[in-house]
Amino acid sequence: AMPAVDKKLNRILSTADSIPFNAQSKIIIMSDCHRGQGNNGDNFLPNQLLFFGALEYYYDNGFTYIELGDGDELWENRKIKPIIEAHSDAYWMMSQFYKSHRFYMLYGNHDVVKRRKLTTSRYYSHYFCEKDTCVLPLFPGIQVHEGLVLKNTDINKNILLVHGHQGSFLNDTAWPLARFLVRYVWKPLEMVGFQQPTGAGRSHSNKEKIEKDLAAYAENKQQMVIAGHTHRPVYPSPGEGLYFNDGSCVHPRCITGIEIENNQITLIKWAVGIKKDRSMYVERHILEGPCDIAAFYK
Repeated sequence: AMPAVDKKLNRILSTADSIPFNAQSKIIIMSDCHRGQGNNGDNFLPNQLLFFGALEYYYDNGFTYIELGDGDELWENRKIKPIIEAHSDAYWMMSQFYKSHRFYMLYGNHDVVKRRKLTTSRYYSHYFCEKDTCVLPLFPGIQVHEGLVLKNTDINKNILLVHGHQGSFLNDTAWPLARFLVRYVWKPLEMVGFQQPTGAGRSHSNKEKIEKDLAAYAENKQQMVIAGHTHRPVYPSPGEGLYFNDGSCVHPRCITGIEIENNQITLIKWAVGIKKDRSMYVERHILEGPCDIAAFYK
């Protein structure tokens, strides 16, 4: 029998919207920001300046930003408005991408409520901008996707983008139960100062199973897949696999992502750099690549 993951991914692959791209396209893929309400439990808080600095660079350099799910922490937090207020500068930056038709959003297990049109039109169309002290458009009319397919018009290869929780019992099928546990069991502990275990309390064996399933699917179908969800960046050697992971925006001291440019794929991180005069700046590092997308296919 076909594994649940494969069934889900096949369905997404055949029904998802596709975005054409070529050697001229520039795309940045990031995920798992887990933006919270600016309190103790907000895992995005320490990296918000890095995120803003990175997005500014990508905006100025003509990139399209694709957020691969779990952008907002809607398991710990039931209200969306305070999240947008706490991080209004990040949302302002994202709204600039959206305004110039360079922004796509996927939902993950922690923000699955975004799949409802009612939720997005109610909470994500406008926001109160602290800087200008007025209500501004955020993402009016946005459609939040479960998956997207990047179709390469030069080399006739496509890339499946998903959050990566698909087919996992607790995160996909039984997500209301998982949300309950995070909201009422984990969050109170976090608020009194317990440190968050890596990746919102997921065990390593659970992560490895998710990664194995996604990697096996990508290999069997000869289909490049880029996911998030596990918070672990993955970049295979060319010819050694087709499953990539963009990591997260909640690593201690850095955020990671995947860039696509010149039909090449690169794993990058943004961290604080220190200049000779000891001033600090937001610095981009290449972790893996760039490598031709075609080189990963056998």
